[in-house]
Amino acid sequence: MAFLRRFLPLVRQLAAYDRTQLRGDLSAGLTVGVMLIPQGMAYALIAGLPPIYGLYASLAPLVVYAVFGSSRQLAVGPVAMVSLLVAAAVGPIAQGQPELYVGVAVLLSLMVGALQFGLGVARFGFLVNFLSHPVLSGFTSAAAFIIGFSQLKHLLGIDLPRSNYVHEILWAAAGRLGAADPLTVGLGVGSILLLVGLRRLNRSIPGALMAVGAATGLVWAFGLHEHGVAIVGSVPGGLPPPTVPPLDWGLVQRLAPSALAIGLVGFMESIAVAQAYARRHRYEVDANQELVGLGLANLAGAFFSAYPTTGGLSRTAVNDEAGAQTNLAGLVSAGVIALTLLVLTPLFYYLPNAVLAAIIMVAVTGLVEWEEAVRLWRVDRRDFGLMALTFVATLGLGIEQGILIGVVVSLIVVIYQSSTPHTAIMGRLPGTQTYRNLKRNPEALTRSETVVVRMDANLYFATVSPFRDLLTTVDTQGEALRAIVVDMYPVNQIDSTGVDALEEVIASCRRQGIALYFAGVKGPVKDVLEAAGVTDEVGQDRFVHEVHTAVERAEAHGADAAEAPASRPDDAS
Repeated sequence: MAFLRRFLPLVRQLAAYDRTQLRGDLSAGLTVGVMLIPQGMAYALIAGLPPIYGLYASLAPLVVYAVFGSSRQLAVGPVAMVSLLVAAAVGPIAQGQPELYVGVAVLLSLMVGALQFGLGVARFGFLVNFLSHPVLSGFTSAAAFIIGFSQLKHLLGIDLPRSNYVHEILWAAAGRLGAADPLTVGLGVGSILLLVGLRRLNRSIPGALMAVGAATGLVWAFGLHEHGVAIVGSVPGGLPPPTVPPLDWGLVQRLAPSALAIGLVGFMESIAVAQAYARRHRYEVDANQELVGLGLANLAGAFFSAYPTTGGLSRTAVNDEAGAQTNLAGLVSAGVIALTLLVLTPLFYYLPNAVLAAIIMVAVTGLVEWEEAVRLWRVDRRDFGLMALTFVATLGLGIEQGILIGVVVSLIVVIYQSSTPHTAIMGRLPGTQTYRNLKRNPEALTRSETVVVRMDANLYFATVSPFRDLLTTVDTQGEALRAIVVDMYPVNQIDSTGVDALEEVIASCRRQGIALYFAGVKGPVKDVLEAAGVTDEVGQDRFVHEVHTAVERAEAHGADAAEAPASRPDDAS
């Protein structure tokens, strides 16, 4: 039993299960299941697949994640972002061949699942840190525009070429605007108004299902499909049979970059939502367990005709509001989908594509992060630039290129920031033994013969240059300088390059008769310095706990301290 609790979060959640939790899980599961029927079908259209595959993607993945996922509120299934990435990856390969398109999409689910599962087992959950929030915000905002405008052909009832570029879609739509079908436009616009109105009234109302029911009834009652309104048509009934995805090494190689992008973006979207609701309900979400859960969900889905899935924000919000307490709610939602596939698929025959397009357009408006852009402009212009760059690159160059550029630039920013750490020359605040940056505290007291410096970073190969520059700037301040105190408290690690740089500085200061003192050296750093012989070279009495103690010792030793270091007992931490 202990083994099951360790590897199966659902078992842990059900260990202390009660009737109150069951009531919440049933309510949430039914609500999300009903919501997922039209949403899943709509998102399948984004992925370029027949609507039924949205229901297939809402079955096996939900069951598997409910067993292996660590979030109690996360609602897994088809989402707009991943659906768009699937279309961008599969479309150029399938070349309009329906059977090949489905096979490649399912193979992509297998690859994404294998990648996520492998990363989770290897405990690589930290990789998500390399996809910064500004990059993801810029990407999702641009993708929202692409997704929304890609549905114009269904909303207007005209044939438009598939494209991931907004300007191409708008140009093609403008050229064919006169051919738009009035009935289709009426249904689509009416559905949008209904969805927005119900969302403002109460977000827990299944507005998508009501729009689907109303529009389907109108088409059936008035025979609108005979007057130009495109409908879903026959929807295959029954549960998806188990099948083996097409295993082709050539396809695997071509899909590998897309599988990596979908795996990481899907995980990033999912873990962000899961952590937000975990904090709200005071429990922990394990990033590696989430990778395992999502990976197994996609792996299982690949054998039941599902394309890649992940956790979605809107459904998770509804799941939480409806009372979800454990992953049992996901099993209930999967039961609703299974019942729909077994019994209710004939009801979708008259469902107009314009309504599915309306559902998508309303859903993706929440992906455009205007408020985040305003906040970044006010708080951090560099992050705003990163978000804007990713947004423009995604719109102008394409889905995968946009996020790749964002990730590469964010890594460059990280490298730049780590190699240009903050440095300071410090002074003593009047009436205290506290030393602070002179630039921010001009009232701080200094002495011409003793200078205190600090670098807020580890001392390793990327930061040796600014460290050396800091000490060089100080030791050229005049003949009165007799000692330099280095506040080492911010330094948690030092590598061999850092040791070499330190020895160069020590040698330079000795030639000029300047004594070096080190304050607040931490144990691991001190171990490296002792192994390299630096402590013996400088003198054990030059290593002290506090900056003020180092300053007092430097002043007491005077100019002779640089020539004859004492051998007092170790005073460092």
